[in-house]
Amino acid sequence: MGCSDTIRKHAQASGSETGSLSFRARESRLSSPSILLAILAAGLLCGCASNRAKDPMAGSYFLDRNKDLLTLGRVALVEMDNISGFQQMSGEITEALHLEIQKQQVFGLVIVHQDDPAWRSLQENLDSLQAMKQLVVLRETLRSNGLLVGTITQYQPYPHMVIGLRLKLVDLTDGQLIWGVEQVWDSTDRAIQKRIQRYYKQQAKSGSSSLNQELTVVSSLNFCKFVAYEVASTLHPPQEP
Repeated sequence: MGCSDTIRKHAQASGSETGSLSFRARESRLSSPSILLAILAAGLLCGCASNRAKDPMAGSYFLDRNKDLLTLGRVALVEMDNISGFQQMSGEITEALHLEIQKQQVFGLVIVHQDDPAWRSLQENLDSLQAMKQLVVLRETLRSNGLLVGTITQYQPYPHMVIGLRLKLVDLTDGQLIWGVEQVWDSTDRAIQKRIQRYYKQQAKSGSSSLNQELTVVSSLNFCKFVAYEVASTLHPPQEP
């Protein structure tokens, strides 16, 4: 499911009076186009600002709230595929994700490295998992109830750091998508810079946050840690009011 589909689902489920009315009903109640546009604009701006303040990754990930991730127990994290041209980043980003997801204490992780014979098959057959009869075999082979695969869609170390990721978590008990992320992190983006500041306020030791914050925008290792932290945080998003 893409981010646009997720956003549409949330919009449909919002339960607001305006959202539940038919077009004609809304037109009859709000006959002035200027009033209608003003209300819609105010609602969109306030809603987006509020969501972004509570959840910086809002709109960039999907999470099936009907599934309890704690029930997975253990998940196989497949080393990242890479179409960026910087193949060495696969291991670096995978290790960073491994560490940050473990900190969330949602499920255990085991890494399937690229030199494992099963790696290519897992990457190539993900989209057909729902139709595969080998789900039971996969669970037994990987000794896991979930499969987490992803691709580095973009990586740029200079003139400034950029990382793009696409990730999917599949429940191997039924082949259903549970969670997914698709995002590009650009170190020149002012919103990203503010999030890096908050990250180091939360994570770094006193006296070292300033240095680490500066290194993040030039160091691939530090930037990977920040990206992995944001990805892992979507497994425990803010609770809806």
